[in-house]
Amino acid sequence: MAKKPTKVVKLQLKAGMANPAPPVGTALGPTGIQIAEFCKQFNDKTREQMGKVLPTVINIYEDRSFDFYTKQPPMTWWIKDALQLKSGSKESHKVKVGHMTVAQLKTIAEGKMPDLNANDLDHAMSIVAGSARSMGITTDLGK
Repeated sequence: MAKKPTKVVKLQLKAGMANPAPPVGTALGPTGIQIAEFCKQFNDKTREQMGKVLPTVINIYEDRSFDFYTKQPPMTWWIKDALQLKSGSKESHKVKVGHMTVAQLKTIAEGKMPDLNANDLDHAMSIVAGSARSMGITTDLGK
């Protein structure tokens, strides 16, 4: 029978760069697991994705063992990376900070698809376009 986690911790960590300092130490300290061991396993597993921000879910069990899995980077990370932006617009409805082509939308939608609640690529692309709009980025979708 599978063990049930007694606690679940969710963090957003840079791939291959976890260390016991905050936010990792702060979040995992009270759980009693070996923080250095988590960092080592996380860094080994994510080294080839270096630089990406990965949402990570850590399941902690009664015997202080743990396991974890990572998701695809957040949508904002993909969009900022594609357009080489530092951040989105502070006033997205007034100030536009970039423009995305259909090809860029498709690339992001394909990469993010495992985490999206979309039935097909077109739906996934419209989700990406919506996120881009909320960041102050115009798109070629729906023209």
